[in-house]
Amino acid sequence: MPKSNSFRRLGRKVQQGFTLVELAIVLAVIGLIIGAIAIGKDVQRNAEYQKAVNKFAYQWKMAYDQYYQRTGVVLGDCQQASTYMVNGSETTILGGDACTRAGSMKVAGIPENFDNRALKICSGQGYAPGQSGPGDAGLATQNLRTLMTRAGVRMPPGRGEGHEDRFLYIDSNGNAVELQVCFQWNTSGTASGAGNVMVIRGLTPDLARFMDQVVDGKPDSREGRFRIQSRPAHTASTQANAPGNQWEANNTEGNNIADTKANSAMNNSDTRQGIDNASGNAGGTATGRTYDEDRVILLTAHWTMEQ
Repeated sequence: MPKSNSFRRLGRKVQQGFTLVELAIVLAVIGLIIGAIAIGKDVQRNAEYQKAVNKFAYQWKMAYDQYYQRTGVVLGDCQQASTYMVNGSETTILGGDACTRAGSMKVAGIPENFDNRALKICSGQGYAPGQSGPGDAGLATQNLRTLMTRAGVRMPPGRGEGHEDRFLYIDSNGNAVELQVCFQWNTSGTASGAGNVMVIRGLTPDLARFMDQVVDGKPDSREGRFRIQSRPAHTASTQANAPGNQWEANNTEGNNIADTKANSAMNNSDTRQGIDNASGNAGGTATGRTYDEDRVILLTAHWTMEQ
């Protein structure tokens, strides 16, 4: 009998352990923790994106509208003979100053008859041309901050005094990125929107989609009032800017990647962007793929202004 009891006790010890129900509870708790962490990151990112929209982009739109209300003309235009074009005071017509309109009575005073137009008004160059998407316009002589200050328009705080046109945020890979705001006039037929636009440089695809959704309710890079800069109209379902395609890039494509294709940024099947960088200094690879820690590809958008 004592021997039989010892076997029973041994059997009980062997059977001890976690039941399937207990394991299921532990796995469920672990899943909830991981999900909470992921949701927390998304909430933090969306809060930062919302700040970029409300405290920077929309504030600059209000500053632009306020400039028009105070001066009677759009940014950088002639007050004595307005052209309705941003930076209109630097344009010429028939070789004469647009503000005095010398000889302009010989032609219609429409934008197509003006020269030296479509230059963007910024506070400094910021990103080099082509570094945050193709199609950058030349810089105007007029300075954005100087014009706003002269008109008594209060600018958003931006990155601080003297850097009101810049905004710092973190991309989805944890790298610091700077937004820059400029303004320019687009000729009729421009795919990113004709007329006066706000140029926002340094957008990741995620932030561009978010901002597009807030501005016009459609996160589509080729429709609405918020569009990607310098992209032709595509219609085929396999092309980058077909209707419904959202900003043609993702967070695994690098900026300034090596590429042997000519003008690959405009190619129908290749959405890589940036100047050629065969040395790979920017972290990109020959295939366009980057690692989770690399800098996310940057884009430029045009936001059509009412004035």
